[in-house]
Amino acid sequence: MPDRRILTLNAGSSSLKFGLYAVPGTGAPLAVGQVEGIGGPTPRLTLNAGRVQARDLAAPEAATQTDAMARVWDAVSSLLQGAVVAAVGHRIVHGGARFAAPMALDADVMAELAKYENFAPLHQPHNLAGVRVAAAAFPDALQVGCFDTAFHRSMGFAAESFGLPQAMHDRGIKRYGFHGLSYQAIARKLAEAAPDLAGGQVIVAHLGSGASLCAMKGGRSVATTMGFSPLDGLVMSTRCGRLDPGVILHLMQNEGMDGAAITDLLYRRSGLKGLSGETGDMQVLLASDAPAAAQALSVWVLRARQEIASMAAAMEGVDALVFTAGIGERSAEIRARVCAGLGWMGIGVDRARNMAGAAVISTDSAPVSVRVIATDEEGVIARAAGALLGG
Repeated sequence: MPDRRILTLNAGSSSLKFGLYAVPGTGAPLAVGQVEGIGGPTPRLTLNAGRVQARDLAAPEAATQTDAMARVWDAVSSLLQGAVVAAVGHRIVHGGARFAAPMALDADVMAELAKYENFAPLHQPHNLAGVRVAAAAFPDALQVGCFDTAFHRSMGFAAESFGLPQAMHDRGIKRYGFHGLSYQAIARKLAEAAPDLAGGQVIVAHLGSGASLCAMKGGRSVATTMGFSPLDGLVMSTRCGRLDPGVILHLMQNEGMDGAAITDLLYRRSGLKGLSGETGDMQVLLASDAPAAAQALSVWVLRARQEIASMAAAMEGVDALVFTAGIGERSAEIRARVCAGLGWMGIGVDRARNMAGAAVISTDSAPVSVRVIATDEEGVIARAAGALLGG
């Protein structure tokens, strides 16, 4: 019997991350990689598997997600060496009210998940397209969905409810929360590194192109900044974050914007990109001396501080603050700016530790531990797929 492998896929609007694991998916990955810049002029495939490192792709080889999948299949096939892909685990951004745990993706489940495409238009369509392409490429493999919303099902009624009629809540209009696979990964890693902290009150800051916060008590979500859709909460790369709903009414009633135009505005032309008038790339803005770039960053940082305080209020205290994801893990400057306004919460950052990217960056005297932990969504997906294979 050939060795079995688990392939993980994390499909976004312009990127595709993947990992290859031995069954049951609990060990270190055999290979990891991603295709970036899908649809752009210079797509790039990065593959890390022993001696194999970066490979560049020239357009139009990755003009679409399907093209990118083909490049991934080529890379993965060269690594299998007689092994077979027994399961493909997929990150699915929105699982709605129904899907609270990883599960096999059959036609009925896929049809239900398609209903949430309008709730997460930058992600859900690409997630589901990835499932369909993977099912065609590996017809004998189990297709497993892992849902970003599932981790937040532990939130109570007060945390997940809007101030709308109860009947609307019952129809599914409520806070779902996102980035759940990342938060699950951090909960596990923190439990291994600092079990006492993990059992307490922890705020995790998932800061990337999409960004959110999660308040965790004992490793379980009790509040989060994203809500019904991935638009809520923090200012993001191209997304607006928390917004007075009266703005939407004004745009519809007084500026003649329809649903499609508002969707494009809030998802693709707002956030850092809209504020700066330049770009949604955090590193570019940090390096810029343009006044608009500085203003955009000031809004981003203030919102982050405000929402961190709100997460602490939801838990009635905080023992640790964890930074993760692309910006959270790599930008010492952003970590310093955010924490500089939180001394009143007991948060203090040691400059040398922060600049060095240490695992613990708080000062020795600060009551709140501040940490940097690399997220591992692919590892969470691989474990879930392995568990379903075993079952």
